[in-house]
Amino acid sequence: MTEQKLEQHHSLDERNDVAFVFPGQGSQAVAMLHAAGAAEPTVRHTFVEASEVLGTDLWAMAQDGPADVQALTANTQPLILTASIALYRVWIEGSGVRPAVAAGHSLGEFSALVAAGTMKFSDAVRLVRLRGQAMQEAVPVGEGAMAAVLGLDDDVINAVCATVSADSVHKVLAVNFNSPGQVVIAGHTPAVEHAMQELKSAGAKRILPLPVSAPFHTPLMSPAAEVLEEALAKTVLLDPQIPVISNVDAKPHTDAASIARFLVKQVVAPVQWTGCVQTMIQMGCTRFVECGPGKVLSGLLRRIDRNIICHGIESPENLQDARGLLSEGASA
Repeated sequence: MTEQKLEQHHSLDERNDVAFVFPGQGSQAVAMLHAAGAAEPTVRHTFVEASEVLGTDLWAMAQDGPADVQALTANTQPLILTASIALYRVWIEGSGVRPAVAAGHSLGEFSALVAAGTMKFSDAVRLVRLRGQAMQEAVPVGEGAMAAVLGLDDDVINAVCATVSADSVHKVLAVNFNSPGQVVIAGHTPAVEHAMQELKSAGAKRILPLPVSAPFHTPLMSPAAEVLEEALAKTVLLDPQIPVISNVDAKPHTDAASIARFLVKQVVAPVQWTGCVQTMIQMGCTRFVECGPGKVLSGLLRRIDRNIICHGIESPENLQDARGLLSEGASA
């Protein structure tokens, strides 16, 4: 990105300070978007479109689960993407208010790129199904693990992970910087378990093993990154209509080529979510919309900056409330 472009995108239209953020894996739930699907035909139509791409009834999976089927990475990723884009389409139809900037947490970055016009929804559905399958297959079940660490500084967590990984074939590192005091670690199972013990000794308030079977956003995901890179090379990507903040470097990107490179890197690199939110604030965003199921990102946003106003739009009532609160002063 040129310095001129970067400067332009760090100075948003003062009439539009709205950022859209899109959730990642873990926000799914049985019966998600049930109310929105009943009230908004666009939600059901979006699920039909995605189901035709995959040859799977995603709406039935969203409503009936079961939860263990939803939790399979290859299913979770298209489910969350489809739910997020369905809500985004309803939002645009009802308000016409487009965000000034967008970002997504891990998988959610694909949703942000669809909203920004970088990739077609159908292509994104296909890519995230492939991405999910490749990530699950990259490491045999049981060999990798992840855990959330609460109440420790990032530097302490990085130092403990480096010590545990030194002189060992088993590696662990911090992979999700979600908010101050909330970081996820991942790697080989023995290294993650060792790090959990050391982090408790270092003063962590709480450590929660995560119910996943693969160490996402680590170099162990390199085979999945290669699969995604090959698929992206065959996919038409356009320059985004609004800047999208990359998880990898927490910076706005406005050209398709760099976006493709960073999507590949994201598979094996830590998610710098705290940095992404701070970048959007520095760009002038004061109002945020979490577009997708769940309220995970809303909680993280408040932990990053208590002054942030954030609205979730996973139900018809939420959509109406957010429209009323955000439409005034925002440009279409």
